[in-house]
Amino acid sequence: MISQVLAVPLSDVPFPPSLEEFFPPPIAGEGWWFTKFTALIWITVGVLIIFFLVAYRNPKIVPTRAQWIAESVYSFNREGIAKALIGHEGVRFAPYFTTLFCFILLNNLYAIIPGIQISPNSHIAFPVVLAIISYVMYNYVGIRRHGFVKYMKNSTVPPAPWFILPLLVPIEFFSNLIVRPVTLSIRLFANMFAGHMILLVFSLGGFVLLGANAWYIKPISVLSWGLAIALTFLEALVIVLQAYIFVILTSSYVSGALAEEH
Repeated sequence: MISQVLAVPLSDVPFPPSLEEFFPPPIAGEGWWFTKFTALIWITVGVLIIFFLVAYRNPKIVPTRAQWIAESVYSFNREGIAKALIGHEGVRFAPYFTTLFCFILLNNLYAIIPGIQISPNSHIAFPVVLAIISYVMYNYVGIRRHGFVKYMKNSTVPPAPWFILPLLVPIEFFSNLIVRPVTLSIRLFANMFAGHMILLVFSLGGFVLLGANAWYIKPISVLSWGLAIALTFLEALVIVLQAYIFVILTSSYVSGALAEEH
């Protein structure tokens, strides 16, 4: 977006930014499904596959830099998330958590990479798909462990006096089986959406202020750009945190699904 702005007169700078940013046109022509977001998703998949294949192609006792990074990321998800929240049984979920963490993190990073500056996760469709995958997985393992009836009972019937259950059961059902995937996807989407819009406002706002007719307004553009740079560092922190939060919440839902009592 900013690279496009640099090519046009200041008077033509699109400000404030619109929602059209999140609906990029097809790359291959009108009506084609392959957009910028689709390309970024496939780039992410390719980068992750190539990186882990190269990192583990010839593993060594003294790891190479790539092997060390890959092992550190896996160990973080295995020890710090899977085993910490689920226990030893969580080890079998570590590959999924690692893949999920890396996939979300790399897609989030596009938001601060010059020339791209937007994350596919700022479009609600992609976080929804990720949330559905996690939703299906933790419900499947819960039903497989307990059976459908017992799993539904554990998920919707809390330990409470019988006379209050008619009030609590619908709340538990709505909270555990309906709201979870919604909040999981909206949390990721909203943070990436808001971060992109804020960076655009301060970046483009600097060009608008620089093109103002009043001379005393022009210097404020430097402040706007300075804030854009500072907020980019904050966005980098949010990018990592959102990948971590998505995975740790998925892990906690798996832990709850496997538990005997809720």
